[in-house]
Formats: sequence, C-alpha cells, structure tokens
Amino acid sequence: MKTVESKEYKKLAEKENIIAIDANMNKNKGGMFPYYFGVSVRTDIQTYLFACSNEQCSEMESAGTTYSIYQDEELRIPFEK
Repeated sequence: MKTVESKEYKKLAEKENIIAIDANMNKNKGGMFPYYFGVSVRTDIQTYLFACSNEQCSEMESAGTTYSIYQDEELRIPFEK
C-alpha cells in the first residue's frame, strides 16, 4: 500500500501502463526487517524497484529499475503457445 501511495509510483502510473506489483524479500541485503523488503512494479516498458525510504519504513521510494520480459520475446519456460 505504501508503494502505491508514494509520489514516485503516482508519477509512474501517469506515464506507463502498470501490469503487476510484487512484494519480495531479499535477505542477502542483511539487517533486520524491513530493510530487506522490496516491491517490484512491472510496466509494459520495464520493472521499477521500490524500497523503504527510512528506518521506520513509513514511506517507499524508487530504488532503481530492472529488465522486463516483453511480449515479443521467446518464453523463458517452455510453455505451450
């Protein structure tokens, strides 16, 4: 919910088509909860990463981007077409 309420998410939603939102835990980052908590926001262009902006995790902020699978690419898992 904090991600969807963030200013950066709202700007993103105005300019790109949001397809999915996925929460994840990356315990390789170290530290205690919520430092390893993250949210991936997939759009039709790329995936945006959000993370806690402060120690209390009262707000989420953009933490970068990552590659997305596009519609015209080959499937990575052998699904039937």
